[in-house]
Amino acid sequence: MPSVEKALGSLPVVAAFAGRLRIRAVIDELCPADGRAELTHGQVVEALVANRLTSPEPLVRVQDWAGGYAVEEVFGVRPEQLNDDRVGRALDAIAKRVDAIAGSVGAAAIEAFGIDVSRLHWDMTSISVHGEYEHPEQGYPAPKFGHPKDRRPDLKQVQTGIAVTADGGVPVFHRAYDGGAGEVAQVVPMMKSLQKIATERRLLIVGDSKLVSYENLATMQAEQVRFVAPASKLYVPATALAGLDLGQATRVDYVAARDHGKDPDKRGTWHVWEDTMDLAVPRKKGLVLSLRRVFVHSSARAQAAATARAQKLDRARDDLARLSRALGSRHYPDAAAVEARLAMIGKARRVGAYLQATTGTDPDTGKPTLHWRFDQAVIDAEAATDGWYALLTNLDPGEADATQVLLHYKGQEAVERRYSAFKGPLAVAAIYLKNNRRITAMITVICLALLIFSLIERQVRAALRAQGRTTVAGLYAGRPAIPTTRLILQALAGMRLIPAIGGNPPTIPLPTPLQHELLDLLDVDPLEWC
Repeated sequence: MPSVEKALGSLPVVAAFAGRLRIRAVIDELCPADGRAELTHGQVVEALVANRLTSPEPLVRVQDWAGGYAVEEVFGVRPEQLNDDRVGRALDAIAKRVDAIAGSVGAAAIEAFGIDVSRLHWDMTSISVHGEYEHPEQGYPAPKFGHPKDRRPDLKQVQTGIAVTADGGVPVFHRAYDGGAGEVAQVVPMMKSLQKIATERRLLIVGDSKLVSYENLATMQAEQVRFVAPASKLYVPATALAGLDLGQATRVDYVAARDHGKDPDKRGTWHVWEDTMDLAVPRKKGLVLSLRRVFVHSSARAQAAATARAQKLDRARDDLARLSRALGSRHYPDAAAVEARLAMIGKARRVGAYLQATTGTDPDTGKPTLHWRFDQAVIDAEAATDGWYALLTNLDPGEADATQVLLHYKGQEAVERRYSAFKGPLAVAAIYLKNNRRITAMITVICLALLIFSLIERQVRAALRAQGRTTVAGLYAGRPAIPTTRLILQALAGMRLIPAIGGNPPTIPLPTPLQHELLDLLDVDPLEWC
């Protein structure tokens, strides 16, 4: 009988990491399947995670994907067992226990991979969903219209929050939220969940400005949780930034990722200066939270702000010049029409704060008149804040000076990178599922895949560091490159498997030297999983 090759790709790597995370065991313990079922829910979810990492497709195609890949050989699941009905029943089962699954698998990751969770970065994002969901099921996040990050205002959304470690950017915690949920209100529940899975209680949580409210910061202070977050203008107004003197600030030894490889004189510079501020509880007296306030100046941010302002002023000038030439035309026959157009220009070009205009009517011609100018004092006041922002923290100065506070905050890009993967290679751009219960479960599947996605990169980079290296030869277009999971999975994607037939063991025909090296760095023997 002739042998039939199947796509193998990274399936053995996914299986090895899923085993170390105990994904199947955790789900089968929390969500036991009916004794008559051919597959456990854990087996189905493991296969779905593998699907996300090797060939993410809409869920109706999972069975077809499994037919072309060695899913049966690696996971013990026949393609026909991954039909739409069985996948749906598995999602229904885990939806009831997603928080427990996230906590248990996150704790397993921390223990199995020795992840340092003393500093965690938190953020929320949205994922768009097709469908009306007019009667969402109670107890699960409801899709709603909001402010989608993918700029699809025509679609409803749900939101997802993840906490990633500074150590390798590993998402050890996730949770789904209503499409219209306010980010500020989710901070305290998130903090309490992180305390349960962390190996040490005294956490450092880094977030965006939504982390900052009196209630959130006071609760973290009381719970001995440290934090770093930027302050919005509600807490540190522009006038506070405008009064800062760059000459009194301290230069920070930091190079942004975008500046690596540039000449030193072309790199952006960073400065910090700190004081303290008191945050009072709204509408009450005597309850004051004393915080460190670290002012940060970025030359790149200042240049970007100045450039953006100059561009919008130039565009507004062009609009205003055209309006002036068209006074008295059929489009602008009177002062009311001119004022309406001025309002539109101010809003569209975002120059309303600068624009001073006077309209009237010429007594001789009856045509509308217009005199306008930009208020230079307002422009100068705004320019004085260019490049500046403030970070709030309760870190003791002995633990972290102003420079270290900034460096902690700059690690926030780790969570942004993970969201890029969450919404890119691991998820269908805008998902459709039967109900919001299954949407909740699918988000957990994607986040479990993201956990493995992140650990693969961390594992390879750690193995390279142990060898005194940072790059893998031939990883990107035949050239050495710092490994990312995308590049690793792409390199492994071409692996094939000849299943065991007629007493002959399974074989992997002609793996490349690059594939051999990556598997060694990952400490995975693919035949062990086939």
